[in-house]
Amino acid sequence: MNCGVHVALEAQLYDDSGVAPGDVAIYSLSDPRDLREIRYIGQTRAPRRRLWQHVSTARLWSPEQTPWWMRSPRLRPLYEWIRALYRDGERLPVMVICAWVEAVQARTAEREHICACLEKQLPLLNIEGELPRRQRLLI
Repeated sequence: MNCGVHVALEAQLYDDSGVAPGDVAIYSLSDPRDLREIRYIGQTRAPRRRLWQHVSTARLWSPEQTPWWMRSPRLRPLYEWIRALYRDGERLPVMVICAWVEAVQARTAEREHICACLEKQLPLLNIEGELPRRQRLLI
């Protein structure tokens, strides 16, 4: 990944949790033009590294093509979105940490944030976002 992108990512990470960092961060990825337009919810122990991984996985340096390198085709929309942001003025997604939780609570907290975003009809790119509503609530 080019050095400029790596440096620019430092400005794309915000901790909005209001608490000291803990075990696991619950975060959102949003379009920098509208942070309320959340596109992805995730969890990580290392937010900076995870943001870099998202952008790196999108392979911004690759020619315009479907991200064939993705292990799961269901993850392609997330990385296509990151690539589209970058094509539009070299924008990068913004990571906002919304909570820090203990490791044993991470998956539940992540799913709660996903469900809250889906209830607001936000266009999430999480795999869970593709499940029918009834199945999502059972997970």
